[in-house]
Amino acid sequence: MVAIRHNDRVLDAARECVLAYGVRRTTLTDVARRAGVSRMTLYRGWPDVRSLVGDLMTREWTAVLGELDLSDPVRAIVAGVRAMRAHPLWRKIVEADPELLLPYLLDRRGGTHEAILAALEPAAGSPARARALLLVAQSFLISAPTMLGPVTLDELDAELTLLLERYLSPSTPESP
Repeated sequence: MVAIRHNDRVLDAARECVLAYGVRRTTLTDVARRAGVSRMTLYRGWPDVRSLVGDLMTREWTAVLGELDLSDPVRAIVAGVRAMRAHPLWRKIVEADPELLLPYLLDRRGGTHEAILAALEPAAGSPARARALLLVAQSFLISAPTMLGPVTLDELDAELTLLLERYLSPSTPESP
């Protein structure tokens, strides 16, 4: 139990640093100072700031997932996209350090992806369908701001709702 509280203290400190300085300007020394631990304690758990921020993103974004009512996957997905758009850590990373997201978009899934897929698969009915839902939601999260004017985020979210409802309707055939 002590290790969990210790990790939470470090992750809380990392969150404060990233929100204040951005990822590139945050150092493990900054985080250690804010967390009240030694740098060596941090280096035992994380070799660099990026790995620490990866764990921070997983913690923060799986917490968003935990707040969603997954009994209605359409509402949950749209609410999740909206919650992520408003999340301070997401906004800071997108504004200051968007390149940090590239590995999760191009090369590999992260812990948050895995948690979302595990939550979506029962509602989606298949691994392929859960992945398709995640890809759609991810595109609305990441690219919706580029599609504004003359439409609003609310209008795009209404389209996302319609798209998901139609995709998940019982008349939509499952993929092979």
